[in-house]
Amino acid sequence: MTSRDRFLAACAGQKLERPPVWVMRQAGRYLPEYRALKAKSSFLEMVRTPALAAEVTLQPLQRFALDAAILFSDILVIPEALGQGYHFREEGGIGMDYRLETRTQIEALAPAEAVPERLHYVGATLSLLKQELAGSRALLGFGGSPWTLATYMVEGGSSDNFERIKQLFYTDRALFGSLLEKLTAALISYFKMQIAAGADAIQIFDSWGGIIAGPDYEEASLRWIREIVAAMPKDFPIILYAKGTAPHLMDQAFSGIRVLSIDWTNDLAIVRRTLPANIALQGNLDPVLLNTTPEIVTRETTRLLESMRGTDGHIVNLGHGIMPHAKIECMQALVDTVTGWRA
Repeated sequence: MTSRDRFLAACAGQKLERPPVWVMRQAGRYLPEYRALKAKSSFLEMVRTPALAAEVTLQPLQRFALDAAILFSDILVIPEALGQGYHFREEGGIGMDYRLETRTQIEALAPAEAVPERLHYVGATLSLLKQELAGSRALLGFGGSPWTLATYMVEGGSSDNFERIKQLFYTDRALFGSLLEKLTAALISYFKMQIAAGADAIQIFDSWGGIIAGPDYEEASLRWIREIVAAMPKDFPIILYAKGTAPHLMDQAFSGIRVLSIDWTNDLAIVRRTLPANIALQGNLDPVLLNTTPEIVTRETTRLLESMRGTDGHIVNLGHGIMPHAKIECMQALVDTVTGWRA
Protein backbone atom coordinates (compact mmCIF):
# COMPACT_ATOMS: atom_id res chain seq x y z
CA MET A 1 0.00 0.00 0.00
CA THR A 2 1.39 3.40 -0.97
CA SER A 3 1.24 6.36 1.39
CA ARG A 4 -1.33 7.91 -0.94
CA ASP A 5 -3.49 4.79 -0.74
CA ARG A 6 -3.19 4.79 3.04
CA PHE A 7 -4.23 8.42 3.33
CA LEU A 8 -7.24 8.04 1.04
CA ALA A 9 -8.30 4.84 2.82
CA ALA A 10 -8.21 6.68 6.15
CA CYS A 11 -10.35 9.47 4.68
CA ALA A 12 -12.86 6.79 3.68
CA GLY A 13 -12.82 5.23 7.16
CA GLN A 14 -11.28 1.95 6.06
CA LYS A 15 -9.41 -0.41 8.38
CA LEU A 16 -5.62 0.08 8.28
CA GLU A 17 -2.58 -1.46 9.96
CA ARG A 18 -1.56 2.05 11.03
CA PRO A 19 -2.95 5.56 10.51
CA PRO A 20 -1.33 7.92 7.99
CA VAL A 21 0.60 10.92 9.29
CA TRP A 22 1.29 14.44 8.06
CA VAL A 23 1.64 17.77 9.87
CA MET A 24 0.05 21.15 9.27
CA ARG A 25 2.76 23.64 8.17
CA GLN A 26 5.16 20.72 7.73
CA ALA A 27 7.03 22.79 5.12
CA GLY A 28 8.36 25.85 6.91
CA ARG A 29 10.72 27.68 9.21
CA TYR A 30 11.74 24.78 11.45
CA LEU A 31 13.58 23.23 8.46
CA PRO A 32 17.09 24.58 7.75
CA GLU A 33 16.65 23.92 4.03
CA TYR A 34 13.56 26.12 4.05
CA ARG A 35 15.42 28.91 5.83
CA ALA A 36 18.22 28.65 3.28
CA LEU A 37 15.77 28.99 0.41
CA LYS A 38 13.94 31.87 2.08
CA ALA A 39 17.23 33.74 2.46
CA LYS A 40 17.26 33.99 -1.35
CA SER A 41 13.54 34.51 -2.05
CA SER A 42 10.70 36.15 -0.13
CA PHE A 43 7.69 34.14 1.04
CA LEU A 44 5.50 35.70 -1.63
CA GLU A 45 8.07 34.97 -4.34
CA MET A 46 8.18 31.33 -3.29
CA VAL A 47 4.39 31.05 -3.28
CA ARG A 48 4.12 32.60 -6.75
CA THR A 49 6.95 30.60 -8.36
CA PRO A 50 5.82 27.01 -9.08
CA ALA A 51 9.32 25.52 -9.07
CA LEU A 52 10.11 27.09 -5.68
CA ALA A 53 6.70 26.30 -4.17
CA ALA A 54 7.04 22.68 -5.28
CA GLU A 55 10.56 22.49 -3.84
CA VAL A 56 9.38 23.79 -0.47
CA THR A 57 6.39 21.41 -0.48
CA LEU A 58 8.70 18.43 -1.00
CA GLN A 59 11.35 19.39 1.57
CA PRO A 60 9.73 17.65 4.58
CA LEU A 61 9.01 14.55 2.50
CA GLN A 62 12.72 14.24 1.74
CA ARG A 63 13.43 14.10 5.49
CA PHE A 64 10.45 12.24 6.93
CA ALA A 65 8.27 9.27 5.95
CA LEU A 66 5.13 11.41 5.78
CA ASP A 67 2.06 10.08 3.98
CA ALA A 68 0.92 13.37 2.45
CA ALA A 69 2.32 16.54 0.93
CA ILE A 70 0.39 19.78 1.34
CA LEU A 71 0.73 22.57 -1.18
CA PHE A 72 3.03 25.41 -0.07
CA SER A 73 0.88 28.51 -0.40
CA ASP A 74 -1.24 30.86 1.72
CA ILE A 75 -4.97 31.22 2.34
CA LEU A 76 -4.70 34.93 1.44
CA VAL A 77 -4.05 34.28 -2.24
CA ILE A 78 -7.84 34.40 -2.61
CA PRO A 79 -8.25 38.01 -1.37
CA GLU A 80 -5.24 38.87 -3.52
CA ALA A 81 -6.89 37.31 -6.58
CA LEU A 82 -10.02 39.33 -5.84
CA GLY A 83 -8.00 42.55 -5.78
CA GLN A 84 -6.99 42.95 -2.13
CA GLY A 85 -3.30 42.16 -1.74
CA TYR A 86 -1.55 41.10 1.46
CA HIS A 87 1.87 41.47 3.08
CA PHE A 88 3.65 40.67 6.31
CA ARG A 89 3.89 43.39 8.92
CA GLU A 90 7.33 44.26 10.30
CA GLU A 91 6.00 43.87 13.83
CA GLY A 92 4.54 40.46 12.92
CA GLY A 93 1.22 39.26 11.59
CA ILE A 94 -0.60 39.80 8.32
CA GLY A 95 -1.47 43.15 6.79
CA MET A 96 -3.88 43.63 3.90
CA ASP A 97 -3.01 46.37 1.40
CA TYR A 98 -6.24 48.11 2.39
CA ARG A 99 -9.26 47.40 4.56
CA LEU A 100 -12.73 46.57 3.22
CA GLU A 101 -14.97 49.27 4.67
CA THR A 102 -17.65 50.08 2.10
CA ARG A 103 -20.20 48.44 -0.16
CA THR A 104 -18.41 49.96 -3.15
CA GLN A 105 -15.16 48.19 -2.20
CA ILE A 106 -16.91 44.85 -1.79
CA GLU A 107 -18.76 45.22 -5.08
CA ALA A 108 -15.46 46.08 -6.79
CA LEU A 109 -13.88 42.73 -5.87
CA ALA A 110 -13.11 40.60 -8.90
CA PRO A 111 -15.58 37.84 -9.89
CA ALA A 112 -14.93 34.18 -9.17
CA GLU A 113 -14.23 33.58 -12.86
CA ALA A 114 -10.99 35.56 -12.51
CA VAL A 115 -9.56 33.27 -9.85
CA PRO A 116 -8.14 30.39 -11.97
CA GLU A 117 -6.25 32.78 -14.24
CA ARG A 118 -4.96 35.00 -11.44
CA LEU A 119 -3.89 31.98 -9.39
CA HIS A 120 -2.57 29.97 -12.31
CA TYR A 121 0.71 29.49 -10.44
CA VAL A 122 -1.10 27.37 -7.83
CA GLY A 123 -2.36 25.01 -10.49
CA ALA A 124 1.11 24.89 -12.04
CA THR A 125 2.65 24.02 -8.65
CA LEU A 126 0.16 21.20 -8.06
CA SER A 127 0.82 19.80 -11.53
CA LEU A 128 4.56 19.77 -10.83
CA LEU A 129 3.99 18.05 -7.51
CA LYS A 130 1.65 15.48 -9.01
CA GLN A 131 4.32 14.57 -11.52
CA GLU A 132 7.08 14.49 -8.91
CA LEU A 133 5.14 12.40 -6.39
CA ALA A 134 3.94 9.95 -9.06
CA GLY A 135 1.22 8.60 -6.78
CA SER A 136 3.56 7.78 -3.91
CA ARG A 137 2.14 10.31 -1.42
CA ALA A 138 -1.23 12.01 -1.17
CA LEU A 139 -1.26 15.58 -2.46
CA LEU A 140 -3.34 18.07 -0.50
CA GLY A 141 -4.62 21.43 -1.66
CA PHE A 142 -6.16 23.93 0.71
CA GLY A 143 -7.80 27.29 1.25
CA GLY A 144 -9.34 29.41 3.98
CA SER A 145 -13.02 29.34 4.84
CA PRO A 146 -15.10 32.30 3.65
CA TRP A 147 -15.50 33.54 7.25
CA THR A 148 -11.79 33.31 8.06
CA LEU A 149 -10.83 35.12 4.85
CA ALA A 150 -13.44 37.78 5.54
CA THR A 151 -11.92 38.49 8.96
CA TYR A 152 -8.61 39.48 7.36
CA MET A 153 -10.27 41.46 4.59
CA VAL A 154 -12.55 43.50 6.86
CA GLU A 155 -10.09 43.89 9.75
CA GLY A 156 -7.29 44.87 7.36
CA GLY A 157 -5.09 42.01 8.53
CA SER A 158 -4.45 40.11 11.75
CA SER A 159 -6.70 41.16 14.60
CA ASP A 160 -6.89 40.85 18.37
CA ASN A 161 -10.62 41.34 18.87
CA PHE A 162 -12.22 40.98 15.41
CA GLU A 163 -14.44 43.96 16.17
CA ARG A 164 -14.97 45.13 12.58
CA ILE A 165 -16.00 41.79 11.06
CA LYS A 166 -18.36 41.05 13.97
CA GLN A 167 -19.85 44.53 13.70
CA LEU A 168 -20.46 43.99 9.98
CA PHE A 169 -22.10 40.64 10.71
CA TYR A 170 -24.45 42.10 13.32
CA THR A 171 -25.26 45.49 11.78
CA ASP A 172 -25.41 44.85 8.02
CA ARG A 173 -26.21 41.20 7.36
CA ALA A 174 -26.96 41.90 3.69
CA LEU A 175 -23.53 43.41 3.03
CA PHE A 176 -21.86 40.67 5.06
CA GLY A 177 -23.73 38.13 2.95
CA SER A 178 -22.62 39.83 -0.25
CA LEU A 179 -18.95 39.52 0.77
CA LEU A 180 -19.31 35.91 1.89
CA GLU A 181 -21.13 35.01 -1.34
CA LYS A 182 -18.21 36.40 -3.34
CA LEU A 183 -15.70 34.50 -1.26
CA THR A 184 -17.68 31.26 -1.45
CA ALA A 185 -17.89 31.47 -5.25
CA ALA A 186 -14.18 32.28 -5.49
CA LEU A 187 -13.26 29.31 -3.28
CA ILE A 188 -15.43 26.93 -5.27
CA SER A 189 -13.65 28.02 -8.44
CA TYR A 190 -10.26 27.78 -6.70
CA PHE A 191 -10.82 24.31 -5.25
CA LYS A 192 -12.10 22.95 -8.55
CA MET A 193 -8.92 24.24 -10.16
CA GLN A 194 -6.82 22.50 -7.48
CA ILE A 195 -8.67 19.24 -8.01
CA ALA A 196 -8.21 19.48 -11.79
CA ALA A 197 -4.47 20.07 -11.24
CA GLY A 198 -4.12 16.88 -9.21
CA ALA A 199 -5.05 17.47 -5.56
CA ASP A 200 -6.18 14.25 -3.86
CA ALA A 201 -7.93 16.11 -1.03
CA ILE A 202 -8.69 19.69 0.00
CA GLN A 203 -8.37 21.08 3.53
CA ILE A 204 -10.50 24.09 4.47
CA PHE A 205 -9.00 26.19 7.26
CA ASP A 206 -11.67 27.87 9.36
CA SER A 207 -8.94 29.17 11.65
CA TRP A 208 -11.09 31.90 13.21
CA GLY A 209 -14.34 29.95 13.44
CA GLY A 210 -13.93 29.84 17.21
CA ILE A 211 -14.19 33.60 17.70
CA ILE A 212 -17.88 33.72 16.69
CA ALA A 213 -20.63 33.63 19.32
CA GLY A 214 -21.87 30.04 19.49
CA PRO A 215 -25.41 30.62 18.18
CA ASP A 216 -23.99 32.51 15.19
CA TYR A 217 -21.42 29.98 13.96
CA GLU A 218 -23.82 28.37 11.48
CA GLU A 219 -24.89 31.63 9.87
CA ALA A 220 -21.47 33.31 9.91
CA SER A 221 -19.32 30.38 8.81
CA LEU A 222 -20.65 26.84 8.49
CA ARG A 223 -23.45 27.59 6.00
CA TRP A 224 -20.84 28.90 3.54
CA ILE A 225 -18.63 25.86 4.06
CA ARG A 226 -21.66 23.67 3.32
CA GLU A 227 -22.11 25.47 -0.02
CA ILE A 228 -18.48 24.86 -0.96
CA VAL A 229 -18.60 21.17 -0.08
CA ALA A 230 -21.85 20.69 -1.99
CA ALA A 231 -20.20 22.13 -5.12
CA MET A 232 -17.25 19.70 -5.05
CA PRO A 233 -17.18 16.37 -6.90
CA LYS A 234 -19.22 13.68 -5.15
CA ASP A 235 -17.22 11.78 -2.50
CA PHE A 236 -14.11 13.91 -2.99
CA PRO A 237 -12.26 14.11 0.36
CA ILE A 238 -12.77 17.50 2.01
CA ILE A 239 -11.07 18.07 5.38
CA LEU A 240 -12.32 20.80 7.69
CA TYR A 241 -10.06 22.31 10.32
CA ALA A 242 -11.94 24.79 12.49
CA LYS A 243 -9.96 25.89 15.53
CA GLY A 244 -11.87 26.44 18.78
CA THR A 245 -15.21 25.11 17.55
CA ALA A 246 -15.70 22.06 19.80
CA PRO A 247 -19.38 22.89 20.48
CA HIS A 248 -20.07 22.65 16.73
CA LEU A 249 -18.37 19.35 15.90
CA MET A 250 -21.65 17.50 15.35
CA ASP A 251 -22.95 20.20 13.00
CA GLN A 252 -19.63 20.13 11.13
CA ALA A 253 -19.89 16.35 10.83
CA PHE A 254 -23.17 16.81 8.94
CA SER A 255 -21.83 19.55 6.64
CA GLY A 256 -20.85 17.10 3.90
CA ILE A 257 -17.13 16.96 4.73
CA ARG A 258 -15.34 13.63 4.94
CA VAL A 259 -12.70 14.45 7.56
CA LEU A 260 -12.75 16.67 10.64
CA SER A 261 -9.36 17.96 11.78
CA ILE A 262 -9.58 18.40 15.56
CA ASP A 263 -7.63 20.97 17.59
CA TRP A 264 -5.51 19.91 20.56
CA THR A 265 -7.98 21.06 23.22
CA ASN A 266 -10.23 18.06 22.52
CA ASP A 267 -9.83 14.47 23.68
CA LEU A 268 -9.78 12.74 20.31
CA ALA A 269 -11.01 9.39 21.66
CA ILE A 270 -14.08 11.08 23.14
CA VAL A 271 -14.71 12.94 19.89
CA ARG A 272 -14.48 9.60 18.06
CA ARG A 273 -17.15 8.06 20.29
CA THR A 274 -19.37 11.12 19.87
CA LEU A 275 -19.37 11.64 16.10
CA PRO A 276 -20.79 9.44 13.33
CA ALA A 277 -18.49 6.59 12.32
CA ASN A 278 -18.46 7.68 8.66
CA ILE A 279 -16.58 10.89 9.55
CA ALA A 280 -12.81 10.41 9.66
CA LEU A 281 -10.81 12.36 12.25
CA GLN A 282 -7.47 14.11 11.92
CA GLY A 283 -5.19 15.24 14.72
CA ASN A 284 -4.62 16.23 17.35
CA LEU A 285 -1.29 16.53 19.21
CA ASP A 286 -0.38 19.84 20.81
CA PRO A 287 2.14 21.56 18.47
CA VAL A 288 4.26 22.57 21.49
CA LEU A 289 5.21 18.91 21.92
CA LEU A 290 7.54 19.25 18.94
CA ASN A 291 9.48 21.90 20.88
CA THR A 292 10.22 19.48 23.76
CA THR A 293 12.18 16.21 23.50
CA PRO A 294 11.91 13.09 21.32
CA GLU A 295 11.10 11.02 24.41
CA ILE A 296 8.11 13.22 25.28
CA VAL A 297 6.91 13.20 21.66
CA THR A 298 7.14 9.40 21.53
CA ARG A 299 5.24 9.07 24.81
CA GLU A 300 2.44 11.45 23.84
CA THR A 301 2.10 10.15 20.29
CA THR A 302 1.86 6.59 21.61
CA ARG A 303 -0.78 7.71 24.10
CA LEU A 304 -2.82 9.23 21.25
CA LEU A 305 -2.47 6.14 19.09
CA GLU A 306 -3.46 3.82 21.92
CA SER A 307 -6.48 5.97 22.74
CA MET A 308 -7.65 5.46 19.14
CA ARG A 309 -6.89 1.73 18.99
CA GLY A 310 -9.77 -0.24 17.53
CA THR A 311 -11.16 2.72 15.62
CA ASP A 312 -10.95 3.43 11.89
CA GLY A 313 -10.57 6.66 9.94
CA HIS A 314 -7.78 8.38 11.89
CA ILE A 315 -5.11 10.60 10.33
CA VAL A 316 -2.36 11.57 12.79
CA ASN A 317 -1.57 15.29 12.78
CA LEU A 318 -1.11 18.18 15.14
CA GLY A 319 -4.02 20.14 16.55
CA HIS A 320 -2.65 23.26 14.84
CA GLY A 321 0.33 24.16 12.65
CA ILE A 322 3.88 23.20 13.59
CA MET A 323 5.74 26.02 15.34
CA PRO A 324 8.89 27.74 13.98
CA HIS A 325 11.04 26.46 16.85
CA ALA A 326 10.04 22.82 16.48
CA LYS A 327 12.98 20.43 16.68
CA ILE A 328 13.91 18.17 13.78
CA GLU A 329 14.50 15.27 16.17
CA CYS A 330 11.01 15.71 17.66
CA MET A 331 9.38 15.66 14.23
CA GLN A 332 11.38 12.52 13.48
CA ALA A 333 10.19 10.92 16.71
CA LEU A 334 6.57 11.70 15.81
CA VAL A 335 6.84 10.13 12.36
CA ASP A 336 8.85 7.12 13.59
CA THR A 337 6.31 6.43 16.34
CA VAL A 338 3.37 6.47 13.93
CA THR A 339 5.04 4.51 11.14
CA GLY A 340 6.24 1.89 13.64
CA TRP A 341 2.88 1.45 15.35
CA ARG A 342 0.47 -1.35 14.50
CA ALA A 343 -3.24 -1.51 15.19
